[in-house]
Amino acid sequence: MQPTQRVLVRYFAGARAAANNTREEFADAATLGQLTELLGERHGERLSLVLKAASFLVDGLSCHDRRAALTAGATVDVLPPFAGG
Repeated sequence: MQPTQRVLVRYFAGARAAANNTREEFADAATLGQLTELLGERHGERLSLVLKAASFLVDGLSCHDRRAALTAGATVDVLPPFAGG
């Protein structure tokens, strides 16, 4: 049996509203893509739509590859597109 891999997900702006949360721990997502699928399943269609357009920071670094591996203890910031400036 493999140990549970936990990551911290932090939501900003529209992602925060769609998830109705500012942050949560999530377990057992090996990649960024897998994490976004699981988050959509947990929070519904509204967050799924935000996640399709969002940018992500993994441990403070921009990540555009949804196949990127997540390490135990990683922090994933969900940044939806921002209007204006």
